[in-house]
Amino acid sequence: MNTVIDPIASLLGTWSSGLGAGAVTLRIVLSLLLSTIIGCERASKRHAAGLRTFMLVSLASTVAMLLDVYINAATDSDLFLLSAASVVALSIISINSILFSSGNRIKGLTTSVGLWTCGVIGLSIGIGFYTVTLVSFLAALCSLSWFPQLEIYMKNRSNHFEIRLELTNSRYLQDFTSVLRKLGLSIDDIELNPAYVNSGLSVYSIAVSITSPELKKYKTHAEIIEALRTLEYVHYINEMHL
Repeated sequence: MNTVIDPIASLLGTWSSGLGAGAVTLRIVLSLLLSTIIGCERASKRHAAGLRTFMLVSLASTVAMLLDVYINAATDSDLFLLSAASVVALSIISINSILFSSGNRIKGLTTSVGLWTCGVIGLSIGIGFYTVTLVSFLAALCSLSWFPQLEIYMKNRSNHFEIRLELTNSRYLQDFTSVLRKLGLSIDDIELNPAYVNSGLSVYSIAVSITSPELKKYKTHAEIIEALRTLEYVHYINEMHL
């Protein structure tokens, strides 16, 4: 059987690959440190799962893997039951962190996947794969912190987008849709939000596509929405992001 040697563990010394007090402490501290950074990034953007949630998910995964490694060493087996159970628990936690807004639109999907990723990174810490852990952590942090700007830019150049529209009265909906068509936008779907029926406002979710070549070439979603915002019967309008 080939022995897998982690490069960072080799630099730290053989103690870091074992189950001594130093190695266990290092893995738990590293788990808390990395999950704190990811949790702070999510919390800073006011997402559902915050700092403590990420820390506990990572810590639980790390401890589960440490216990599996210890049990396997003590019983000379190759079963990772606690780690497998933690993966199932992670999936349940991640699913429960997803919220649904009006119209069954998904919110919190990135945070949900972030929790799952943080838990898996915790498993890699627990088994002592420091190199995999740090590379995965950096990749996850970059995905959460840096790529959203690229994603927003790409979405802003897409021919399809959704808007949340609040009208002062439902009778203006026909006027609004006429304006959309004149601008060079086709309407793919319109959905009334029933939660605002008795509020004095008419709130809609509208999916549109850009059909005008000039709009596609010269205007972003933000510029189109800013123009629609000037209509006197529009109380509020913004682009919806999943």
